[in-house]
Amino acid sequence: MKETKVEATSDILAELVVKGMQERKASDIVVMNLKSLKNAVSDYFVIASASSDTQLDAIATSIEEEVYKATAQNPWQTEGRINKEWVLLDYVDVVAHVFLKDKREFYALEELWGDARIEHVESV
Repeated sequence: MKETKVEATSDILAELVVKGMQERKASDIVVMNLKSLKNAVSDYFVIASASSDTQLDAIATSIEEEVYKATAQNPWQTEGRINKEWVLLDYVDVVAHVFLKDKREFYALEELWGDARIEHVESV
């Protein structure tokens, strides 16, 4: 039987990214809807925190697995795997950011995109 993959709209893709984050116990997950912003680089930023570089890597890998399993889509670009302080997974319409807690506070993306509609995701 042929397995079908869903076509990933940005809404579905953002949900899959959140699921991947939750699978590895990411904390402080925030979904920023940028669709209504004029100069936004994507539809969503999904941001989460990790408590160690090991967890940061596990969260990023889990996101890639969840998205690929549902859509057969890999990130267009990835950054930060070597430094393990801030990993960015760019799926064009959705960009996942996984930070070590102190780096997240330093870069404060939520404040930079303050006009975005922000949804805080409950921990599971």
